[in-house]
Amino acid sequence: MEELLTQTDFVWPLILNAVKALAVLIVGWIVAGAIGGMVRRKVNSTPHIDPTLGNFFASMVKWAILAMVIVAVLGIFGIQATSIVAVLGAASLAIGLALQGTLSDLAAGVMIVIFRPYKLGQYVDIGGTAGTVKEVNLFTTELVTPDNVQIIVPNGQAWGSIIINYSAHDTRRVDLVFGIDYGDNADAAMKIILDTAQADGRVLSDPEPWVRVTNLGDSSVDLTARLWCNAADYWDLKFMLTQKVKEAFDAQGISIPYPHAVEIQKAG
Repeated sequence: MEELLTQTDFVWPLILNAVKALAVLIVGWIVAGAIGGMVRRKVNSTPHIDPTLGNFFASMVKWAILAMVIVAVLGIFGIQATSIVAVLGAASLAIGLALQGTLSDLAAGVMIVIFRPYKLGQYVDIGGTAGTVKEVNLFTTELVTPDNVQIIVPNGQAWGSIIINYSAHDTRRVDLVFGIDYGDNADAAMKIILDTAQADGRVLSDPEPWVRVTNLGDSSVDLTARLWCNAADYWDLKFMLTQKVKEAFDAQGISIPYPHAVEIQKAG
């Protein structure tokens, strides 16, 4: 009977501590998320601070609170913070080797926020993976493709890859190539392309748009138009001008040839 009471005295405090620890974890997780969200909203509402920093700071605050929650949970089981620090200090080398990938992502995340090769809302290509930047946190960068597919890129890979930022500048150059038949008038076709481009208000006058003969292909004479527009207008302008030039060619009798071969017979 005394042995049973002894076991009960041992088990019940352990269960009670487990319940307390679980409660602290749940409350801590909720509080960390709430405070992180508050920090994000506060930073993003400040006009002179980039939204990328808001997400990053929110992530830092959330993880810092969760670290304190874990220390508090260990304290419930009688493990003091000083003991935790001593153990971590003694095992720092092993922890560093085991978490070197995670620590690399953390360091790269800090570098990304400091140097900001990309920001929220920009369309980028990171090591061959393209998408719009949705979030940058301590460890990862989240991209969203045009067809709404989520891509998670570890910050270590992002920082160590070639980054192509299509949205970094306010303006972009639009290159359009049109092939015309060898029997058509190249000057007339170039004038049609230039007039069609200049009639669109999205085409900038500086730099001045131009059209040139750039290639004599197997089946066509290739005309290249180089135009400048605001970055936000790039794709709409490219698609619309392609259609408008095709319609203008049809109206003026300029043909766009398809690849073909010409057979030449010689008297033998």
